[in-house]
Amino acid sequence: MRFASLGSGSRGNALVVDSGETKLLIDCGFSLRMTLSRLARLGISGEEITAILVTHEHSDHIAGVGRFARHFKVPVYLTHGTCGFLRENDVSLPDPRLVDGHSGFRVGDLSITPYTVPHDAREPVQYVVSRGQVRLGILTDCGVVTPHILEVLDGADGLVLECNHDAGMLAGSAYPAMLKRRIAGDFGHLGNAQSVSLLEKIDRRRLRHVVAAHLSEENNHPELVVAALTEAIASDVPEISVASQDEGFGWCRLV
Repeated sequence: MRFASLGSGSRGNALVVDSGETKLLIDCGFSLRMTLSRLARLGISGEEITAILVTHEHSDHIAGVGRFARHFKVPVYLTHGTCGFLRENDVSLPDPRLVDGHSGFRVGDLSITPYTVPHDAREPVQYVVSRGQVRLGILTDCGVVTPHILEVLDGADGLVLECNHDAGMLAGSAYPAMLKRRIAGDFGHLGNAQSVSLLEKIDRRRLRHVVAAHLSEENNHPELVVAALTEAIASDVPEISVASQDEGFGWCRLV
């Protein structure tokens, strides 16, 4: 199993998980043309995508979902709340499949474990994708780390983890006070220190890849993120990298 990003940040998000037999697109916040261009960069065509998993309805995660799904006639897995938002906004899906945030399911040879997270969306979830005993945890767009999140991500082999902002940079930014409170609040986004704390609390003995994701272009720097993660977990995790908005990140292999 391997995974890669088409891009990660406030201007669009999409992640690919590939078992060889099954290829999942997790979120699609880019136009159809941009999505296909970025997939091609990874050596994948749109026709190869088996299904789309959606985390929540914010535009940087769903802007391209409807058009991609209709064009390639792929099923879209999403919660009732997210599906309701799309219907209310006249986004049609050829094959919507409702996700329960407490029940797993399978797509091809991959097992999917959705889990609930605190974020300012209708019914947000994140996912753990597994093939056999190998587990990839995905956590972005989350305001605070809960005991449930720690339990779900414990013992993962790979982790795509939100490191949205540096607390000092956010506090000193030109953002309006209300937006700062929203970002740093319990239903906003994880900062560097929160993500480091998560990593320090989970079992890292199997963890091979950590990819910092959803970085703010105004309130964070990749160098700050890498330094914080390296100080906390470098002795345990062989590979630490950062997903960029324009390039995402290349293939990371877990099996």
